[in-house]
Amino acid sequence: MKWLAGWVWCLGLAQAVSAAEVKVAVAANFAPPLAALATVFQKETGHTVSFAAASTAKLYAQIRHGAPFEVLLSADAETPARLEAEGLGVLGSRFTYATGALVLWSPKPAAVDAEGKILYQPGTGKVAIANPKLAPYGRAAQEALTALGRYDALKPRFVMGENIGQTFQFVASGNAAMGLVAAAQVMQAGKLKGGSAWQVPQNLYAPIRQDAILLKTAADNAAARALMRFLREPAARSIIQFYGYQ
Repeated sequence: MKWLAGWVWCLGLAQAVSAAEVKVAVAANFAPPLAALATVFQKETGHTVSFAAASTAKLYAQIRHGAPFEVLLSADAETPARLEAEGLGVLGSRFTYATGALVLWSPKPAAVDAEGKILYQPGTGKVAIANPKLAPYGRAAQEALTALGRYDALKPRFVMGENIGQTFQFVASGNAAMGLVAAAQVMQAGKLKGGSAWQVPQNLYAPIRQDAILLKTAADNAAARALMRFLREPAARSIIQFYGYQ
């Protein structure tokens, strides 16, 4: 049995020696799922994940200016495609890791009705949305409200977040009465965590396809490539779905 113990010890030592870190730029809406994924990823591979969360537009600008990220988990499909076209992403590494959904949410249990009729009622307070120029969820909110004929009417009441994370905080803190946020921020395992919400029909906005891309800075990083593989595996898919993504 001594040889077996020695083999196990050598295996653990080999994993420790080969373990590496991957630096991830992640869209603000996906930061909580990534934290959960990183824990499982480290247990399975020995690799660690460090990440910075912000709006997709801000992350793109940082990558363009040389920020040392190795993987981008975007909140859209366009930004990874742009990075690939600009030679900053590894050709052929792009794939959709999650598809997001939009909900109108309030932390108050009876504030938002199941059909979103509150959007047509006057005097119901501020409405938070993410900046459509910076955040894909903001563009989805703009598309949905425009399709409903409510964008211009509600515009004077907007509280605009830089990203969907800040937008959620505006509502959670009471600085806005309600907000168009990511379903993943308020739902887990298909159930609302608290408050009241209307799930915005997905025919009112373009699918929020969130793509990942391996960046050229990670060409020799085994941890970065391992993370890209891990995100496609059943264990990762289950975690992503648990957090409200399709």
